[in-house]
Amino acid sequence: MKGSTADKLRAYLRAHRDEMLAFLEALVRAESPSTVPESQTLPLNLMSESLQTLGFQVQRVPGVKTGGGLLGRWPVGDQGEPGQLLLGHCDTVWPLGTLEEMPFVVEGNVARGPGIYDMKAGLTQLIFALQALVVLDLHPDRSVVVFVNSDEEIGSIESKERIQALAQQVERVFVLEPALGEDGRLKTARKGVGTFYLNVEGRAAHAGLDPQKGASAIVELAHQIQQLSALTDLTRGVTVNVGVVAGGVGANVIAPSSSAVVDVRVPTAAVAAEVSAAVRGLRAVTPGTSVTIKGAINRPPLEQTPANRTLWRLAQSTAASLDLHLEEGMAGGGSDGNFTSQYAATLDGLGAVGDGAHALHEFIYLDKMVERAALLALLLLAPPLGES
Repeated sequence: MKGSTADKLRAYLRAHRDEMLAFLEALVRAESPSTVPESQTLPLNLMSESLQTLGFQVQRVPGVKTGGGLLGRWPVGDQGEPGQLLLGHCDTVWPLGTLEEMPFVVEGNVARGPGIYDMKAGLTQLIFALQALVVLDLHPDRSVVVFVNSDEEIGSIESKERIQALAQQVERVFVLEPALGEDGRLKTARKGVGTFYLNVEGRAAHAGLDPQKGASAIVELAHQIQQLSALTDLTRGVTVNVGVVAGGVGANVIAPSSSAVVDVRVPTAAVAAEVSAAVRGLRAVTPGTSVTIKGAINRPPLEQTPANRTLWRLAQSTAASLDLHLEEGMAGGGSDGNFTSQYAATLDGLGAVGDGAHALHEFIYLDKMVERAALLALLLLAPPLGES
């Protein structure tokens, strides 16, 4: 029965590949940078209309500083049982007008365009996996919840709390972020991500007449940069990168202030606590200066918890019914799956197969989009984790 269901889903999606491509093109042409809230209206409308057509109850979630999002619910099965959450984002890193330099194009099995890989193809797969289930009259025994936000690329600054709340209401979460690498690995682990802000205060003085009266905040910052860089440990998966620095008022003035922005990536919660403590424990070494540190790990690591491993094994066995072989890997970047993994079994990287996230060569493979949509549909039909 499982094999025949897989065959039906794959056949349906293959037959509707052109329709998938048309929907994908509409999403890509709806340019939606995170920093332009009003640009999110069109892609969210496209998603909302499609979900409503499929029978979802859809609620638009307003934003304050962002474009908001949408929440869809498919009331199937026993509503008393924990459901399953499909998670995605419609915002991209590309500014308005990028299509003029980086147009949507199809070249054989490859489609290109801004945001196509990260992650509008994933949103397309989400819609058509659900469409296949509805049209083929296949009913998951767990309710399906869809949440699409428009601030993922800027840290999910407004949607984080809602995502965490939703994760506590479901048994499992499927994240439609792009796959890891062109071989389509699922992301069963992600590093935690943090941002720290260093401010150094010194004492100004004339660099030629009274240098001894000054205390250089730039010299002190140079010491701090060395200490921060020393925290990087590639063998443990820890990176600490001082990515932005500023300071001083003139070449002939001992710098009275300086600052730095630091990106931190860590593999586990335990390491996150260790590295955070090390960063916050930094102290000034230049007499007359002081150091203030703010910030934190804002996306916890997505770790290979027992629940996550169970969901990964379910994905492997489900893929086999489609004659697909899945591999797994750790991603250095974070996603909203980092937030859900603390509360529910989470599987990430179920979106497009391609390459070029945030890069000019961004592209996807169209045949893989069909396969991944079929895989998602089958996963939604899978029994509860305790029974799988």
